[in-house]
Amino acid sequence: MSAITRSTALYTAAQVRALDSAFIASGVPAAALMKRAGRAAFELLLERFSEPDEVTIFAGAGNNAGDGFVVAALAATRRIPVTVVLLGEPEKFSAAARAAYEYARQEGVIMMPPGPAPTSGVIVDGLLGTGISGEVRPEYRKVIEQINSTQLPVLALDIPSGLCADTGAELGVAINADITLTFIGKKRGLFTGRGPALSGELVFDDLAAPDEIYHEVEATVCRQDFASLRATLPERQADAHKGDFGHVMVIGGDVGHGGAAMMTAEAAARGGAGLVSLATRPEHVAAMLARQPEVMACGVISGQELEPWLARPTVLVVGPGLGQSPWSEQMLQQALATDLPLVLDADALNLIAKGRLWPAGKTRDNWLLTPHPGEAARLLGCESAEVQAERFASVQKLQQQYGGVALLKGAGTLVAGAQRPVNIISGGNPGMASGGMGDVLSGLLGALLAQGLNAYDAANLGASVHAHAADLAAADGGQLSLLATDILAYVGELLGD
Repeated sequence: MSAITRSTALYTAAQVRALDSAFIASGVPAAALMKRAGRAAFELLLERFSEPDEVTIFAGAGNNAGDGFVVAALAATRRIPVTVVLLGEPEKFSAAARAAYEYARQEGVIMMPPGPAPTSGVIVDGLLGTGISGEVRPEYRKVIEQINSTQLPVLALDIPSGLCADTGAELGVAINADITLTFIGKKRGLFTGRGPALSGELVFDDLAAPDEIYHEVEATVCRQDFASLRATLPERQADAHKGDFGHVMVIGGDVGHGGAAMMTAEAAARGGAGLVSLATRPEHVAAMLARQPEVMACGVISGQELEPWLARPTVLVVGPGLGQSPWSEQMLQQALATDLPLVLDADALNLIAKGRLWPAGKTRDNWLLTPHPGEAARLLGCESAEVQAERFASVQKLQQQYGGVALLKGAGTLVAGAQRPVNIISGGNPGMASGGMGDVLSGLLGALLAQGLNAYDAANLGASVHAHAADLAAADGGQLSLLATDILAYVGELLGD
């Protein structure tokens, strides 16, 4: 995957403040920068909502309140009814925000304390910016809850108030925006955790910042576009044969859980692996052959019986439907004893977390761990809420503690590799919240490893294909009825020439 660029970089709040300072130092006064932001927000408001019958701007004490004052002044000049609900104290404003406040007052904008909720028009959220630390204070919580209860459209300035710019966590309560216009640098919290749900449509405006300022702040998190990720998959030669694209063996499917392993095997086949086999409980073999005869299914009842089969594959995917029985432990133990690249998911991760089959603190370079937040919490010895509150730190801890590559699933899936930037996967939709999605992802990851990608590139491309295929499937059939196997029909479209 290519290095982080200006277009792919994502930043913390502190890094964006450094960008702001560099921008101002380049010769653009802070007040002029605020006017640019306010004008961009006002133009977006008009573009999305035409001439609203009323605009209510909720302003706190930070610079995004200043942006809101500029919006208010511009609305007043257009004779759009506008009111500012002011929670911040003007004497505590920055010089730029104070100038914007006076600009709005000169245009006749009404400033009033919090009161009854607006009942019409558009709301502009300028309450809390990126500098918030800790949970939202009670006076702001009350106003945020009031805004959310109106069901009116909301334009958030820079970030929805109450959303952590660094982590994507909701700090007790947050604005549920319809549109978020973010400035200068894209905040990484907008793209993971609660960020995607709270931000609505995300629009970015760099306010004509010069390239030079981005050279002064080094980002460690990025969001690569699909075309860049697709380019990591080698093109196939005209004389290629199945041996060129590896052999994925899926190990899983304990009693009552055969479907998970079957979906993984089918996904590996659709993902381009040259050969795919499945080691599972004997009672699942007939069903696998009936569903996908291209998969070589073998029934095994013990680790000893599995061992000879492990001489054939080039990649192992372990965990879908694996369970945590003695049979499950034997299957995983045999897989761990090989030197083959591994994709571990589901109960393989839960068994690893127990510490019996893999010593605590031992790392492995050639595996790809794919936990959801609950599995990640077990691996890290914490609660899933802690993982969600600190998704970036959590995926990096997973990678450092276990080695290899860690892929933390969820809205805004994260991928971390040693000495590599954390990448946030784009795409995906709520229809993916159904059984089997992770099993299909594991199969795709195994297929990409088998075709020669390193684990970091395979994780990024596989998760991106998975998300975009789900978006295509949902566009055709809707989100509500989306099934994991529905997305397989779109994999070839995304990975094909």
